[in-house]
Amino acid sequence: MTQTTSVLPAPREAAPVRAPRTGHARRRGGLVIGVLALACVLALSIAVGSRTIALDTVWRVLWHDDGSPQSVIVHQLRIPRTLLGLGVGAALGLAGTLMQALTRNPLAEPGLLGVNLGASSGVVVAIAFLGLTSPSAYVWFAFGGAALTATAVFALGGSGRFPTPERQVLAGVSITAVLGALVWAVLVTHRGTFDRYRHWDVGSLADRDGDTLVRIAPFLIAGILLTLTLGGRLNALSMGDEAATALGAHPGRVRVLGVAAITLLCGGATAACGPIWFLGLAVPYIARLITGPDHRWILAYAVVLGPILLLGADVLGRVLTAPSELQVGIVTAFLGAPVFIALCRRRKLGAL
Repeated sequence: MTQTTSVLPAPREAAPVRAPRTGHARRRGGLVIGVLALACVLALSIAVGSRTIALDTVWRVLWHDDGSPQSVIVHQLRIPRTLLGLGVGAALGLAGTLMQALTRNPLAEPGLLGVNLGASSGVVVAIAFLGLTSPSAYVWFAFGGAALTATAVFALGGSGRFPTPERQVLAGVSITAVLGALVWAVLVTHRGTFDRYRHWDVGSLADRDGDTLVRIAPFLIAGILLTLTLGGRLNALSMGDEAATALGAHPGRVRVLGVAAITLLCGGATAACGPIWFLGLAVPYIARLITGPDHRWILAYAVVLGPILLLGADVLGRVLTAPSELQVGIVTAFLGAPVFIALCRRRKLGAL
């Protein structure tokens, strides 16, 4: 009996598998472009102002401080102002991203926790009852008011447990109403306080010296580093508390760290420059349009986009009404309002 053996066809040589194109290359390329744009905005912030200085003169005195009036403007006014805008822009962009991630609300921004009015309360108390007049003098009171307010919102929103987004928002709105009444009660009864307070309340990078930046720098750096460590856990939190717990993200712990980071970032930024509205709303929205829902990339973009928008608005305010200046808080309000309206008109806010 003859045994037949079946001859199997030789296996084909596997075709080389090409890695599917993902958005990583586009995201990295966009981030590089953003860094280059930030460098251009930094240069504009130093070179352009309400007082015209020739570009070659700016370049010369930038590297050789000869004590001339142009050198004083560049080194004592524009460079500290630019560095302050760099730090504050990054802080507000990250704080807005955190706020929206923790509340799962694309319309949320740092003022929703009452941090801005908490800082305002500290400034009003420092001016009205302690006679302080310099931003570098009452920066600690502003930061203290912001920190106390964020802590109170967290405590009330938790109701003895880890806070939920809904409770945090309601607690923030309630405390904001109370602090608003307190601020205006003091301003009405202390007329001299209003003249000093209004220069801070409009939101400005002007008239802030290097000492103000030195005072808030530790808080901003700590807040930025803490925020950048939360990217992966924010992705888990966006899927809901149960899914986040299953993935080992610990939602309560993430919210505690998030509120602490918001306090450091928004408290320090508001203490230095006053309340600057809409930046914390616009930056994460623009970042999501570029990167998608991955918070690791959104946070990276927020560090770059925040200073671009803030310093760009500051430069715009200098040249629009030269030789006077339009405060950056007014410019960001004008630019941010259309973004807010566009967000409200979107049908699928949850998709953001």
